[in-house]
Amino acid sequence: MHLEELGRILKNRRELLNITQSDLAELSDTGLRTIKAIENCKVNPTLDTLSKIIVVLGMELRLEVKTNLRLNENR
Repeated sequence: MHLEELGRILKNRRELLNITQSDLAELSDTGLRTIKAIENCKVNPTLDTLSKIIVVLGMELRLEVKTNLRLNENR
């Protein structure tokens, strides 16, 4: 996922829940500048910061294995 997509998804979810950036910052114990920077694709959030934000937004983070991944192509 690219930063632009991450910022858009988080902003859309926050707006859907009618949560202000300021409220999200307070509820997630994250700085307001950080929230704004993430939504504007200016910063790559740490996993810890992202986890705090998505909990407040009622979301979850998942890792999936790519099905088209080719390992050890040089063998």
